Amino acid sequence: MGTILVTGAYGQVGRELIPELERKYGTENVIISDVIPAPPDLSRFRSSRIDVSNGESIIHAIDEFHVDSIFHLAAILSANGEKNPQKAFQINLLGTYNVLEAGLKKKLSKIMIPSTIGVFGKETPRRDVPVDTVTKPRTMYGVTKVATEILGSYYFYRFGLDVRGLRFPGLISYSAMPGGGTTDYSVEMFHYAIADKKYTCFLREDTMLPMMYMPDAINAFLQLYEADISKLTHHTDYNISAFSFTPKDLENAIQKRIPEFAVEYAPDFRQSIADSWPETIDHSEASKDWGFSFKYDLEKMVDDMITNLRKLKRVEIKNQA
Repeated sequence: MGTILVTGAYGQVGRELIPELERKYGTENVIISDVIPAPPDLSRFRSSRIDVSNGESIIHAIDEFHVDSIFHLAAILSANGEKNPQKAFQINLLGTYNVLEAGLKKKLSKIMIPSTIGVFGKETPRRDVPVDTVTKPRTMYGVTKVATEILGSYYFYRFGLDVRGLRFPGLISYSAMPGGGTTDYSVEMFHYAIADKKYTCFLREDTMLPMMYMPDAINAFLQLYEADISKLTHHTDYNISAFSFTPKDLENAIQKRIPEFAVEYAPDFRQSIADSWPETIDHSEASKDWGFSFKYDLEKMVDDMITNLRKLKRVEIKNQA
Protein backbone atom coordinates (compact mmCIF):
# COMPACT_ATOMS: atom_id res chain seq x y z
CA MET A 1 0.00 0.00 0.00
CA GLY A 2 1.44 3.35 -1.09
CA THR A 3 0.91 6.84 0.27
CA ILE A 4 -2.65 8.20 0.27
CA LEU A 5 -3.40 11.89 -0.29
CA VAL A 6 -6.69 13.32 1.00
CA THR A 7 -7.85 16.61 -0.54
CA GLY A 8 -10.44 18.71 1.27
CA ALA A 9 -9.36 16.78 4.33
CA TYR A 10 -10.74 19.05 7.04
CA GLY A 11 -14.40 18.85 6.06
CA GLN A 12 -17.12 16.67 7.55
CA VAL A 13 -16.19 13.50 5.63
CA GLY A 14 -12.45 14.01 5.84
CA ARG A 15 -12.38 14.41 9.60
CA GLU A 16 -13.79 10.89 10.01
CA LEU A 17 -12.11 9.30 7.00
CA ILE A 18 -8.59 10.29 8.08
CA PRO A 19 -8.54 8.31 11.37
CA GLU A 20 -9.84 5.23 9.55
CA LEU A 21 -7.17 5.53 6.88
CA GLU A 22 -4.63 5.91 9.67
CA ARG A 23 -5.93 2.84 11.46
CA LYS A 24 -5.83 0.71 8.33
CA TYR A 25 -2.70 1.99 6.58
CA GLY A 26 -0.62 3.84 9.19
CA THR A 27 -0.06 7.52 10.00
CA GLU A 28 2.99 7.71 7.76
CA ASN A 29 0.95 6.65 4.72
CA VAL A 30 -1.73 9.36 5.01
CA ILE A 31 -1.12 12.89 3.67
CA ILE A 32 -3.77 15.49 4.50
CA SER A 33 -4.43 18.65 2.51
CA ASP A 34 -6.81 21.57 2.25
CA VAL A 35 -6.73 25.28 1.47
CA ILE A 36 -6.46 26.10 5.18
CA PRO A 37 -3.79 25.06 7.72
CA ALA A 38 -4.19 21.68 9.39
CA PRO A 39 -6.06 21.78 12.72
CA PRO A 40 -3.98 20.99 15.83
CA ASP A 41 -5.58 17.59 16.43
CA LEU A 42 -4.27 16.42 13.04
CA SER A 43 -0.73 17.69 13.55
CA ARG A 44 0.65 14.14 13.66
CA PHE A 45 0.05 13.82 9.90
CA ARG A 46 2.21 15.17 7.13
CA SER A 47 0.23 17.88 5.36
CA SER A 48 0.21 20.07 2.28
CA ARG A 49 -1.78 23.17 1.43
CA ILE A 50 -3.46 22.31 -1.89
CA ASP A 51 -5.83 24.43 -3.91
CA VAL A 52 -7.30 21.89 -6.36
CA SER A 53 -8.05 24.65 -8.85
CA ASN A 54 -4.25 24.84 -9.28
CA GLY A 55 -3.14 21.65 -10.99
CA GLU A 56 0.53 22.29 -10.29
CA SER A 57 -0.07 22.21 -6.52
CA ILE A 58 -1.51 18.70 -6.89
CA ILE A 59 1.45 17.52 -8.97
CA HIS A 60 3.86 19.03 -6.45
CA ALA A 61 2.23 17.19 -3.53
CA ILE A 62 2.21 13.88 -5.43
CA ASP A 63 5.93 14.25 -6.10
CA GLU A 64 6.84 15.50 -2.63
CA PHE A 65 5.06 12.72 -0.74
CA HIS A 66 5.33 9.90 -3.33
CA VAL A 67 1.55 9.65 -3.49
CA ASP A 68 0.06 6.45 -4.87
CA SER A 69 -3.68 7.16 -4.53
CA ILE A 70 -6.02 10.07 -3.79
CA PHE A 71 -9.25 10.48 -1.87
CA HIS A 72 -10.54 13.64 -3.53
CA LEU A 73 -12.98 15.29 -1.09
CA ALA A 74 -12.50 18.97 -1.94
CA ALA A 75 -15.91 20.37 -2.96
CA ILE A 76 -18.44 23.16 -2.48
CA LEU A 77 -21.70 21.59 -1.27
CA SER A 78 -25.24 22.18 -2.47
CA ALA A 79 -26.47 25.17 -0.45
CA ASN A 80 -23.14 27.01 -0.51
CA GLY A 81 -22.84 26.21 -4.20
CA GLU A 82 -26.06 28.08 -4.91
CA LYS A 83 -24.68 31.11 -3.12
CA ASN A 84 -21.57 31.04 -5.30
CA PRO A 85 -22.12 28.81 -8.35
CA GLN A 86 -19.01 30.10 -10.12
CA LYS A 87 -16.78 28.96 -7.26
CA ALA A 88 -18.62 25.62 -7.08
CA PHE A 89 -17.92 25.05 -10.78
CA GLN A 90 -14.26 26.00 -10.34
CA ILE A 91 -13.64 23.75 -7.34
CA ASN A 92 -15.97 20.84 -8.02
CA LEU A 93 -15.46 20.32 -11.74
CA LEU A 94 -12.24 22.00 -12.80
CA GLY A 95 -10.60 20.92 -9.54
CA THR A 96 -11.62 17.32 -10.21
CA TYR A 97 -10.30 17.56 -13.76
CA ASN A 98 -6.96 18.70 -12.32
CA VAL A 99 -6.90 15.74 -9.92
CA LEU A 100 -7.66 13.29 -12.72
CA GLU A 101 -5.02 14.81 -14.98
CA ALA A 102 -2.47 14.64 -12.18
CA GLY A 103 -3.42 11.04 -11.49
CA LEU A 104 -3.01 10.16 -15.16
CA LYS A 105 0.31 11.99 -15.51
CA LYS A 106 1.76 10.44 -12.36
CA LYS A 107 0.27 6.99 -12.97
CA LEU A 108 -1.58 6.78 -9.66
CA SER A 109 -3.08 3.45 -8.74
CA LYS A 110 -6.50 4.75 -7.66
CA ILE A 111 -8.59 7.92 -7.28
CA MET A 112 -11.67 7.98 -5.04
CA ILE A 113 -14.25 10.73 -5.67
CA PRO A 114 -17.53 10.90 -3.75
CA SER A 115 -20.67 11.87 -5.60
CA THR A 116 -24.08 12.69 -4.16
CA ILE A 117 -27.84 12.29 -4.36
CA GLY A 118 -27.62 15.88 -5.59
CA VAL A 119 -27.12 14.45 -9.10
CA PHE A 120 -30.83 13.65 -9.18
CA GLY A 121 -33.58 16.05 -10.19
CA LYS A 122 -37.33 16.42 -10.45
CA GLU A 123 -37.48 13.96 -13.36
CA THR A 124 -35.83 11.23 -11.25
CA PRO A 125 -38.20 8.67 -9.70
CA ARG A 126 -39.09 9.56 -6.12
CA ARG A 127 -38.59 6.12 -4.59
CA ASP A 128 -36.13 3.23 -4.91
CA VAL A 129 -33.96 5.14 -7.36
CA PRO A 130 -31.59 2.82 -9.30
CA VAL A 131 -28.04 3.68 -10.29
CA ASP A 132 -28.93 4.18 -13.94
CA THR A 133 -31.71 6.75 -14.00
CA VAL A 134 -32.50 10.32 -15.03
CA THR A 135 -29.91 12.77 -13.66
CA LYS A 136 -31.02 16.36 -14.27
CA PRO A 137 -29.95 18.27 -11.15
CA ARG A 138 -31.22 21.74 -10.30
CA THR A 139 -28.08 22.93 -8.48
CA MET A 140 -24.54 23.75 -9.59
CA TYR A 141 -23.35 21.19 -7.02
CA GLY A 142 -25.43 18.50 -8.71
CA VAL A 143 -24.40 19.61 -12.20
CA THR A 144 -20.72 19.40 -11.31
CA LYS A 145 -21.13 16.02 -9.64
CA VAL A 146 -22.96 14.51 -12.64
CA ALA A 147 -20.13 15.79 -14.80
CA THR A 148 -17.59 14.36 -12.36
CA GLU A 149 -19.22 10.92 -12.51
CA ILE A 150 -19.08 10.97 -16.30
CA LEU A 151 -15.56 12.41 -16.36
CA GLY A 152 -14.25 9.81 -13.94
CA SER A 153 -15.84 7.04 -15.97
CA TYR A 154 -14.26 8.49 -19.12
CA TYR A 155 -10.79 8.46 -17.55
CA PHE A 156 -11.32 4.83 -16.58
CA TYR A 157 -12.49 3.59 -19.96
CA ARG A 158 -10.31 5.90 -22.10
CA PHE A 159 -7.06 5.88 -20.15
CA GLY A 160 -7.34 2.97 -17.71
CA LEU A 161 -7.16 5.22 -14.64
CA ASP A 162 -8.87 3.46 -11.73
CA VAL A 163 -11.44 6.08 -10.66
CA ARG A 164 -14.12 5.02 -8.17
CA GLY A 165 -17.00 6.82 -6.55
CA LEU A 166 -20.31 6.48 -4.78
CA ARG A 167 -23.31 8.72 -4.26
CA PHE A 168 -23.51 9.77 -0.64
CA PRO A 169 -26.94 10.55 0.78
CA GLY A 170 -27.28 13.12 3.55
CA LEU A 171 -24.54 12.42 6.10
CA ILE A 172 -24.81 12.78 9.87
CA SER A 173 -21.76 13.17 12.11
CA TYR A 174 -20.85 14.42 15.59
CA SER A 175 -17.19 15.04 14.75
CA ALA A 176 -17.62 18.26 12.79
CA MET A 177 -20.31 20.74 11.89
CA PRO A 178 -21.55 20.36 8.31
CA GLY A 179 -20.22 22.46 5.48
CA GLY A 180 -23.11 23.99 3.59
CA GLY A 181 -25.32 21.12 2.45
CA THR A 182 -29.09 20.83 2.15
CA THR A 183 -29.30 18.00 4.69
CA ASP A 184 -27.29 19.97 7.29
CA TYR A 185 -30.40 20.39 9.44
CA SER A 186 -30.00 16.79 10.55
CA VAL A 187 -26.70 17.58 12.26
CA GLU A 188 -27.65 21.04 13.49
CA MET A 189 -30.78 19.66 15.14
CA PHE A 190 -28.69 17.55 17.51
CA HIS A 191 -26.42 20.43 18.48
CA TYR A 192 -29.33 22.72 19.21
CA ALA A 193 -31.24 19.98 21.05
CA ILE A 194 -28.39 19.56 23.52
CA ALA A 195 -27.28 23.17 23.89
CA ASP A 196 -30.36 25.30 23.33
CA LYS A 197 -33.36 22.92 23.45
CA LYS A 198 -34.91 24.59 20.40
CA TYR A 199 -34.17 24.76 16.70
CA THR A 200 -35.52 26.45 13.57
CA CYS A 201 -35.40 24.01 10.65
CA PHE A 202 -34.88 25.30 7.11
CA LEU A 203 -36.83 22.43 5.52
CA ARG A 204 -40.51 21.48 5.81
CA GLU A 205 -41.26 18.92 8.47
CA ASP A 206 -42.45 16.36 5.87
CA THR A 207 -39.35 16.49 3.62
CA MET A 208 -38.16 12.89 3.34
CA LEU A 209 -34.60 12.33 2.15
CA PRO A 210 -32.10 9.42 2.09
CA MET A 211 -29.61 9.63 4.96
CA MET A 212 -26.70 7.75 6.52
CA TYR A 213 -24.64 7.86 9.69
CA MET A 214 -21.04 8.80 9.02
CA PRO A 215 -19.38 5.61 10.34
CA ASP A 216 -21.38 3.60 7.79
CA ALA A 217 -20.52 6.06 5.02
CA ILE A 218 -16.79 5.89 5.78
CA ASN A 219 -16.90 2.10 5.90
CA ALA A 220 -18.65 2.01 2.53
CA PHE A 221 -16.09 4.35 0.95
CA LEU A 222 -13.24 2.14 2.16
CA GLN A 223 -15.03 -1.02 1.05
CA LEU A 224 -15.23 0.38 -2.46
CA TYR A 225 -11.59 1.48 -2.28
CA GLU A 226 -10.49 -2.07 -1.46
CA ALA A 227 -12.93 -3.88 -3.77
CA ASP A 228 -11.71 -6.18 -6.52
CA ILE A 229 -11.94 -4.13 -9.70
CA SER A 230 -13.05 -7.20 -11.66
CA LYS A 231 -16.23 -7.31 -9.56
CA LEU A 232 -17.27 -3.71 -10.26
CA THR A 233 -20.10 -3.19 -12.74
CA HIS A 234 -19.99 0.57 -12.11
CA HIS A 235 -17.09 2.83 -11.25
CA THR A 236 -18.11 6.34 -10.24
CA ASP A 237 -21.82 6.29 -9.42
CA TYR A 238 -22.76 3.56 -6.94
CA ASN A 239 -25.87 4.36 -4.89
CA ILE A 240 -25.63 3.91 -1.13
CA SER A 241 -28.09 4.76 1.63
CA ALA A 242 -29.10 3.46 5.04
CA PHE A 243 -32.49 4.99 5.90
CA SER A 244 -34.81 7.83 4.97
CA PHE A 245 -36.57 10.19 7.35
CA THR A 246 -38.18 13.61 7.58
CA PRO A 247 -37.20 16.48 9.89
CA LYS A 248 -40.32 15.65 11.93
CA ASP A 249 -39.19 12.02 12.26
CA LEU A 250 -35.84 13.19 13.59
CA GLU A 251 -37.45 15.73 15.91
CA ASN A 252 -39.64 12.97 17.38
CA ALA A 253 -36.69 10.62 17.80
CA ILE A 254 -34.65 13.27 19.62
CA GLN A 255 -37.61 14.22 21.81
CA LYS A 256 -37.71 10.64 23.11
CA ARG A 257 -34.28 11.34 24.62
CA ILE A 258 -34.65 15.10 25.22
CA PRO A 259 -38.37 15.72 25.88
CA GLU A 260 -38.03 19.51 26.22
CA PHE A 261 -36.59 19.88 22.71
CA ALA A 262 -38.77 21.91 20.31
CA VAL A 263 -38.49 22.62 16.59
CA GLU A 264 -40.02 25.34 14.45
CA TYR A 265 -40.12 25.07 10.67
CA ALA A 266 -39.21 27.98 8.39
CA PRO A 267 -38.30 26.63 4.93
CA ASP A 268 -35.82 28.72 2.95
CA PHE A 269 -34.15 28.40 -0.48
CA ARG A 270 -32.86 24.95 0.43
CA GLN A 271 -36.39 23.55 0.33
CA SER A 272 -36.49 23.72 -3.47
CA ILE A 273 -33.20 21.81 -3.59
CA ALA A 274 -34.54 19.09 -1.30
CA ASP A 275 -37.75 18.87 -3.32
CA SER A 276 -35.72 17.90 -6.39
CA TRP A 277 -34.16 14.90 -4.65
CA PRO A 278 -35.68 11.42 -4.21
CA GLU A 279 -37.01 9.96 -0.97
CA THR A 280 -35.40 6.51 -1.10
CA ILE A 281 -32.42 4.97 -2.91
CA ASP A 282 -31.80 1.47 -4.27
CA HIS A 283 -28.32 0.37 -3.17
CA SER A 284 -28.56 -3.24 -4.38
CA GLU A 285 -25.76 -2.81 -6.97
CA ALA A 286 -23.29 -1.78 -4.26
CA SER A 287 -24.38 -4.68 -2.06
CA LYS A 288 -23.99 -7.15 -4.90
CA ASP A 289 -20.68 -5.89 -6.29
CA TRP A 290 -18.66 -5.09 -3.15
CA GLY A 291 -20.71 -6.10 -0.12
CA PHE A 292 -22.14 -2.75 0.93
CA SER A 293 -24.14 -2.89 4.18
CA PHE A 294 -24.88 -0.56 7.07
CA LYS A 295 -25.00 -0.90 10.84
CA TYR A 296 -26.99 2.12 12.03
CA ASP A 297 -30.71 2.68 11.66
CA LEU A 298 -32.42 5.89 12.79
CA GLU A 299 -32.77 4.90 16.45
CA LYS A 300 -29.19 3.63 16.81
CA MET A 301 -27.89 6.75 15.09
CA VAL A 302 -29.82 9.10 17.40
CA ASP A 303 -28.56 7.28 20.49
CA ASP A 304 -24.96 7.41 19.30
CA MET A 305 -25.09 11.06 18.24
CA ILE A 306 -26.47 12.25 21.58
CA THR A 307 -24.06 10.08 23.57
CA ASN A 308 -21.01 11.30 21.70
CA LEU A 309 -21.98 14.97 21.62
CA ARG A 310 -22.45 14.88 25.39
CA LYS A 311 -19.06 13.20 25.80
CA LEU A 312 -17.39 15.93 23.80
CA LYS A 313 -18.71 18.49 26.31
CA ARG A 314 -18.86 21.05 23.56
CA VAL A 315 -21.67 21.91 21.24
CA GLU A 316 -21.19 24.30 18.35
CA ILE A 317 -24.05 26.70 17.71
CA LYS A 318 -24.01 29.06 14.79
CA ASN A 319 -26.22 32.02 14.07
CA GLN A 320 -29.34 30.82 12.25
CA ALA A 321 -30.09 34.29 10.84
